[in-house]
Amino acid sequence: MSGLGSYFWERRAEIAALAGQHLALVAVSTALAVAVGLPLGIALTRRPRLARPVLGFASVVQTIPSLALFGFLIPLPLIGGIGARTAIVALVVYALLPILRNTYAGITSVDPATVEAAVGLGMTPGERLRSVELPLALPVVLAGVRIAAVVSIGLATIAAAVGAGGLGVLIYRGIAIVDSRLILAGAVPAALLALAVDGVLGALERRGSAWRVS
Repeated sequence: MSGLGSYFWERRAEIAALAGQHLALVAVSTALAVAVGLPLGIALTRRPRLARPVLGFASVVQTIPSLALFGFLIPLPLIGGIGARTAIVALVVYALLPILRNTYAGITSVDPATVEAAVGLGMTPGERLRSVELPLALPVVLAGVRIAAVVSIGLATIAAAVGAGGLGVLIYRGIAIVDSRLILAGAVPAALLALAVDGVLGALERRGSAWRVS
């Protein structure tokens, strides 16, 4: 382990640079998934008949193997090609389902009596959404974002296969030359990054739950 630690220290600049690329891929794709999934999940609560087919389609898309999805996207114009763009599109696709599903579940789980009370106070649908439904659904929505972000960190390691950079570069290089230290130099920081993001978003989720109770 001491030898592995010194190996990591020697490559610290490269690991830090690739970790920064990795985190940027995850941050951008998760933000885009939230920007798409949150409004769409809200829209599904207003059109319940569309919820089953839309959520079902999103679930089916998630069953596509990640490498196969990258292969499908590469030849597509505008969103395909080699580089970070294709990786971000793929990560958005995989991050969309937990955000979409949790947004829908969180809002529909709000106590109907609370919604009726808001209606009785004369709130418009928009005011009811902003002041009642979304605040009460916040912990569930944050749980979806947490799942999406952690899953994206794992999937982003595969993005190196399409030239998007990230810690997967070290993993693929280590596999190519059969160097376990190089593989670990990519895998260990990726795992630590996932744990750190999970911890931060978990703390935000608990804070949201505490705020909801208070």
